Amino acid sequence: MLDAVPARPRANADARPGAALLEVRDVTYKADGRTLIDHIDLSLRPGAPTLILGPNGAGKSLLLRPMPGPLTPHSGENLWRGGANSLETRRRQAMVFQDPVMLRRSAKANIVHALKLRRVPREQRSARAAQALETSGLAHLAGSPARRMSGGEQQRLAMARALALEPEIIFLDEPTASLDPASVKAIENLIADTQGRGVKIVLVTHDVGQARRLGGEIVFLNKGRITETGPAAAFFRKPESRAARQFLAGEIVE
Repeated sequence: MLDAVPARPRANADARPGAALLEVRDVTYKADGRTLIDHIDLSLRPGAPTLILGPNGAGKSLLLRPMPGPLTPHSGENLWRGGANSLETRRRQAMVFQDPVMLRRSAKANIVHALKLRRVPREQRSARAAQALETSGLAHLAGSPARRMSGGEQQRLAMARALALEPEIIFLDEPTASLDPASVKAIENLIADTQGRGVKIVLVTHDVGQARRLGGEIVFLNKGRITETGPAAAFFRKPESRAARQFLAGEIVE
């Protein structure tokens, strides 16, 4: 399964003027008798990136899954621009996982295949794939086997594959985990460039330094609950919740 499945954006007949891009209302997810995501309310609006921060096991990665649709919550709902978040509207969203799936073919062919699955006309696929590789700094590796690329290159290829599909929002799950500093910088530059092109970024990270660099809105999650949200500058200057203060101090979060 590819980790990017959106199609070219279309008008939403159910949209209401001024609505959030994506709104999560009272979403709960349970597994093995445990509540892992607990009555989450969250509005994702166009503009600055939204960074989901929190300790290990807080439910950060799991929180992403019900938004574009890979995971169905036990209760609650997601609204796209004020209307139903249907299969059609979920195609305007992309998700890139921490360990992206690469097909046994070239970097460019990976992107072309994703475009084919989204029924992009054949005559457009090559040019769109080439443009995505250029934007991601991978044009020189277009013909290289994707599975032989470095971890950082594969992560950029996964983003290029998502971008080629022209989503309105991209969910990124720990995209720089275990990467070297140069690869981290390349990914962060690509994130900033993508956001600058008008694509909404929702990023899960455990890296406080990365969250400081990218800025935007912080959503702090602990034990499956959002303990606070707000602008990055205010969050890092004076976090409101005890859990966030412990996390930023490098302490065990209770």
